[in-house]
This record gives sequence, structure tokens and C-alpha cells, in this order.
Amino acid sequence: MANAASGMAVHDECKLKFLELKAKRTYRFIVFKIEEKQKQVIVEKVGEPTESYEDFAKSLPADECRYAVYDFDFLTAENVQKSRIFFIAWSPDTSRVRSKMIYASSKDRFKRELDGIQVELQATDPTEMGLDVIKSRAS
Repeated sequence: MANAASGMAVHDECKLKFLELKAKRTYRFIVFKIEEKQKQVIVEKVGEPTESYEDFAKSLPADECRYAVYDFDFLTAENVQKSRIFFIAWSPDTSRVRSKMIYASSKDRFKRELDGIQVELQATDPTEMGLDVIKSRAS
């Protein structure tokens, strides 16, 4: 397990699942959660390749922070199929202040464990990570 600067460890499964998403496209998305008692980041949920962006958005709790990775497929203006791996720091306004602080202080260290992230988003409500935002940031 890697040790984060904030004292938060990163469970090996986080890196393994991310590599599977990146290299084999085994998953559409991964939601990560900080287990405060164990002081580590763990995989909370993985989305199958057939799942949609709406399925992904619904898997983020309305009042708790999470990290997430989403593999976004799109067509370029030249009609070329492309993919971008998004890292989303989900920190809703309604989540606990302590939770927001822990997620904010651990984010950069955790993100460095996931080699291959292409776009980062910070979202405090669903509109900040809507599909229109993802599409505009992908190209």
C-alpha cells in the first residue's frame, strides 16, 4: 500500500482496477472512497463497460465526497473515435467539512498513484460534472 502525504494510504486494488480500466477497458468508471477509520482509499464501486454516464453520476452520493475515474468515449470533429480518462474530485456542498478537508488534502497524492489520467474535474454539484462539461473538456 502506498502512503499518501496526508497520512492516507492507497489500497493496491485502487491501482489494479485503474490499470484494468486504462489498459483493458474492463470498466467504464471507478468510484473511490476514503475509509477514515483505516486511513486508506478503497474501491467503492466499478461500472461495467456497458454502463452510461448517467449510471456513473448516480453512483456518486449526494452528500458525501468521493474520487472517481471515468473513461469517456467520444467522436472528434473528424469523426475519429477517441477516449479520455477523467479524474473527478466529487465534493458536494452538503458533505461534512472534515470530509471535504480530508479529500482535498489527499487528492494530489492519490491522483499521482493513477498514472494515465488525462483530464481533472472538481465538482461540488452535478451541474459541474454534467455530460456537457465532460464533452467540452474531452476535446
